[in-house]
Amino acid sequence: MGKVSELELPEPMAEVLAVYERHLLLERNLSAHTVRAYRGDIASMLEHAHRLGIEDVDELDLSVLRSWLAKQKTTGKSRTTMARRATAVRVFTAWLVRTGRATKDPGSALVSPKLPRSLPPVLRQDEAAAALEARSRARAGQAPSASEEVTSSTEVPDPLDWAVQLRDDAMLELLYATGMRVGELCALDERDLDFHRNVVRVFGKGRKERSIPFGQPAADALQAWLREGRPTVAHQQAGPAVFLGVRGRRIDQRVVRQVVHDRMRQVPGAPDTGPHGLRHSAATHLLEGGADLRSVQEVLGHSSLATTQIYTHVSTDRLRAAYRQAHPRA
Repeated sequence: MGKVSELELPEPMAEVLAVYERHLLLERNLSAHTVRAYRGDIASMLEHAHRLGIEDVDELDLSVLRSWLAKQKTTGKSRTTMARRATAVRVFTAWLVRTGRATKDPGSALVSPKLPRSLPPVLRQDEAAAALEARSRARAGQAPSASEEVTSSTEVPDPLDWAVQLRDDAMLELLYATGMRVGELCALDERDLDFHRNVVRVFGKGRKERSIPFGQPAADALQAWLREGRPTVAHQQAGPAVFLGVRGRRIDQRVVRQVVHDRMRQVPGAPDTGPHGLRHSAATHLLEGGADLRSVQEVLGHSSLATTQIYTHVSTDRLRAAYRQAHPRA
């Protein structure tokens, strides 16, 4: 056996894994997070195969893949995790054949566990409006300047706190206005915002570019943040990022999730939801307002209409209305 890598893989397997990782990152333009997840799945499968005596990827067969998945189940992995790992392996074995590293594709016959189509909590339209209107004093008016006379009854907002409130308002407005993913929001640069047309350029999964319109409330919130909030927190390493953390660098997804959850808690009766819930709510409200499914698909950046149908649902009232309007015997 050749040199063993840190993953305890034979050298041929370790080399293939390294090439595959570069393929995911450079050719498929997947995010670093996705690449880590896929690499971990494939490494786990290859380690399992090696323990079964397999030394080369061309020796992989369906029984090995099935036994690996069965082991995931015995260790308590969720059906969602198992389904993701099965998908990762199918893509990997297809790539092996396509690149001439294997003569057969055992992953093509691997079946993923069936998953229930669960939907995230959806805000009612009045709840979404209440969440967006639960704004700070900073949005109601401008912070007093240093030259303004301050009386004993005037509460001077902390500049950093005021800037963060402007930022949070802008993020909430843009998430709900566009239905973009939290990762897409965090990756926005200032050049991606077009205030002449009220359109934002987004790079989604696989670096696929799309343009999403947004309304005047989101435009106002964004401009207030960029004009009055961002300069307060910007660090020299901020670069062109639209949204920044309190340390002045590009904001982290975990911060955005916490901001959304905190805002939802301010709305009595609203479900505890995060950015994905806002994305789903935006898509649902678009449909309820009369948007067609293809348009919603374009807004969300889904490559398949079937994926859009999972994320969105049509209210019973709207379905009945469409039926009464369209069916000749309604």
